[in-house]
Amino acid sequence: VQLQASGGGLVQTGGSLNLSCAASERIAPYSMAWFRQVPGKEREFVAGFSWNPYVAWYLESVKGRFTISRDNAKNMVYLQMSSLKPEDTAVYYCAMHEARFGTGTRRLDEYPFWGQGTQVTVSS
Repeated sequence: VQLQASGGGLVQTGGSLNLSCAASERIAPYSMAWFRQVPGKEREFVAGFSWNPYVAWYLESVKGRFTISRDNAKNMVYLQMSSLKPEDTAVYYCAMHEARFGTGTRRLDEYPFWGQGTQVTVSS
């Protein structure tokens, strides 16, 4: 499976960006997620959309500001980001979980498929 992330860019504090992730194969019935990474730090979970149950869940610091969604018919996953802060600056990656009909987790090692990443920079 190939994942192509796009939509990153430079935005001022308080601004918004919408990320997209296009999959080369069906994303159903897999859990999908967005992670982010800054240089010198580990990649961290940001938001996930579990298949079973069919719900979204978030890193605490982005709750209320970020929204993950998915379009299974188009094999697309989205991350709408608003009220952006400088600490949101990172390379953002989309990922597909290993388990069909699964719950999805925050564990990087359970996501065998990754996009190439898209840079998000929030200026202060």
